[in-house]
Parts: sequence; structure tokens; C-alpha cells
Amino acid sequence: MTFERLGTMHNATGECPVWHPGEQALYWTDIPSRCLWRWDAGSGRTRSWTLPEMVGCMAATGDDAWLLAAQSGLFAAPHLAPDADAATLHRVAEVTHAASGMRFNDGRTDRQGRFWCSTMVMDADARSNAGKLYRYDLDGLSTPVLDDLMIPNGLAFSPDGHRMYLSDSHPDRGAVWVFDYDSDDGVPSNRRLFTDLHPRAGRPDGAAVDCDGGYWTCANGEGALLRFTPDGILDRTLDLPMREPTMCAFGGADMRTLFVTSAKPQDGDLSKDPLGGAVIALQVGAKGLADTPFPGIGSAGHA
Repeated sequence: MTFERLGTMHNATGECPVWHPGEQALYWTDIPSRCLWRWDAGSGRTRSWTLPEMVGCMAATGDDAWLLAAQSGLFAAPHLAPDADAATLHRVAEVTHAASGMRFNDGRTDRQGRFWCSTMVMDADARSNAGKLYRYDLDGLSTPVLDDLMIPNGLAFSPDGHRMYLSDSHPDRGAVWVFDYDSDDGVPSNRRLFTDLHPRAGRPDGAAVDCDGGYWTCANGEGALLRFTPDGILDRTLDLPMREPTMCAFGGADMRTLFVTSAKPQDGDLSKDPLGGAVIALQVGAKGLADTPFPGIGSAGHA
């Protein structure tokens, strides 16, 4: 497959690519490295900011800031100074984790701009199900909307906003679920199995939805992208040049570019996976939708 590599970095665990239409730029986080990255489509240049905590996911806001879900809560980055090495963050919401050693992981906004974010125990070998899913809106951070999660991932919403998807990447789970979604109240219901990836080598990781309602998930450990129809039928499998893809997002000037982040091998041996940790751009013959920005940190009244 033909692809473009963004920069030369090898992220330890690149995650949560977010396309910013106004800037024509892609942002993403390298979780364990506590780093926020930006790639400019016009110049092809990359730059990064160090972060005070590990950030699992993020969302752009309507007032040109960023909302970041980290270890100890949610933070606002009101301005990412181009000449600064570190990002200045302001806490907007605290979280009381259900266990020690937890952080926020996967997340994104729904079609109305509510920010959904999940937590997990960082030690996957602990096989803990203490992970939870939260909603953050103008009223602040909700109580847990869902619990009993191990490594929550794959959060996505259908084009009409009436479906919510969620996966669990832990080998004990390996499933993607779909919910009916009340877009007026921001409430998921009627949880049911969308697809089970146990028969495959890869685990379901981050995901994106295209304009036709196709659900694209990164098969982590298999080095592939899988597209499922709204009926849960696998209709495309695309091999990737990295073994551990982590999340994908549509972007580009026409929203027809699919960006994919990845993780490098845990032992750091790139001979096993030369493009492990790279970020790439692909043309997959599908068009996506830009994420709806969170209304604005200032308007939320929690900054």
C-alpha cells in the first residue's frame, strides 16, 4: 500500500490523531512520552510540546484551545505557543479513579461536541476491569456512564450521531460494541455486540467512522486496518507497514485522507517493526467527517 510518513519520529505509543480543519494540521499524543505532536499539511513540518502528565486523548475546542484527558483529570491547553517547548495546562475537572495506577485512555467528541473519555489501569497484566467511560460537557464531568472496562478503545459515532461504538482492547475482551445513542441527552443504551475479533491476530484499538457509516478499527498486533459495514460485516482489510497501529482519523483538505498512529515494540527493538511508532497517511477511497469541537473551555466555566 502507498502511504506517506509524517515526520521521522517513533512514538512509544502514538494515539488520538485529531484533524484540525481550520489549521489544516494533524495533532496526536505520545502517551508514555508525555508529548503532544503537530504536523502541518502545508509545510510538512512537525513539532512537539512536552506535557506534565500522560495524555490519552484530546479534542479541539470552539475557542481555539485543546481539551486533554490525562492521568489525574481533564485539562485545558488554552494556547500552544509555537516557540515553547512545553504546553501550559489548566485543570478543568478532577477524577476519582476506581483503582491505583489509572489514567485516561481513548476518547473523542460526539456530533454535538460532548467529550467522551475512558479510563484504564495502566498495567494490562493486572487484568483489571476498573476502567470507566465518562462524558464531559458544559455541566462538567459526569459520573461514570459505563464501567467494567479493561482497556476501553474504539470510541466513535455514526454520521447521524444516533449510534455510539466502543471496544475493549484487552485480550480477555477483544470485542467492539454498538449502542443506540440519544444525541439530545448524550445517553447510550441498548448495548450489543458489533464484532468479536478473537478469531483474528489483532486486538481492536482506536477507530473512526466514514461518511457511509463504515467503522474502521486498527487491529493492533496484526498490522491491519479493518472496515466493518454498519451491519457489522467485515468488507475491507488493509495491511499496514507497522505491526501495532493504535488509532485512525480522517482528515486532509477533502477529508479523504486516513491518518494512522502506532506504537513501537515494547522493548524498543525497531528491527522487529521498522515503522513501529510512525504516523502515516493513506488514501483508502473513503471520506470521513471532522470531529465536532467541544463548545469552549471558557464557556464551560470550569477553567
